Amino acid sequence: MRLRIIGYWGAYPGQQSATSCYLLEEDGVRVLIDAGSGAAAQLQRYIGLNEIDAAVISHFHHDHIADLGVLTYSRAVDQALGNTAAPLRIYASDDETEKLTDYSRKGTKVDTYHKDETLTIGPFKFQFQRTKHPVSCYAMKITSTASQQSIVYTADTAFSTDIAAFAENCSLLIAETSFYNRQDAASFGHMTSTEAGKLARIAGADALMLSHLPHFGDHQQLLHEAEAEFNGPIYLASEKHGKLNFE
Repeated sequence: MRLRIIGYWGAYPGQQSATSCYLLEEDGVRVLIDAGSGAAAQLQRYIGLNEIDAAVISHFHHDHIADLGVLTYSRAVDQALGNTAAPLRIYASDDETEKLTDYSRKGTKVDTYHKDETLTIGPFKFQFQRTKHPVSCYAMKITSTASQQSIVYTADTAFSTDIAAFAENCSLLIAETSFYNRQDAASFGHMTSTEAGKLARIAGADALMLSHLPHFGDHQQLLHEAEAEFNGPIYLASEKHGKLNFE
């Protein structure tokens, strides 16, 4: 299983960057986790948009789904040009069905996942956990059926012991880190760097990646604050740490 960081900003993209979007690849299957603003442009640095098999959406805030619509347009164009016959499959929670139908058009197939059921897409098994956020939002655990390695993506959430239990013993925890230590993250439904480190420690994660990053302050400070809570490897999501392999 290979993970590529496509977008890692919170709220809006930085220059020549994107908000939340992650690309999973294994055995020729390519699945997106979220499709934030700028994702379509960044994806084309690595793959053709016609090569994406599916997108799994955590919630419908714009920094997580802003490019979902243009991805459906790209698939319609690619089908018309004969570049692919396969539809783009889009999955979202079954408590957001009315929003998901907005993306049902030629070249696209929409479907839902349920929080208590496993979604299987090729070699990937997805499980879900409701997060602490102002709107319906789901963390995801993605497990490779071949290697049994697992990635947990918190999506947007305030600190939650339920998420820590959900992420138990994962290979990598991708934790939203929207604020610095001692700032008021919880009232916005987000986490601080210190809370991200604490979440990884309680979960017993092998490694931690800080993502959904703020547009202020020194991101190296986020690392130092997370390190005070978690002594495993910590990555700061960026183009530099854009690709990780899990065997």
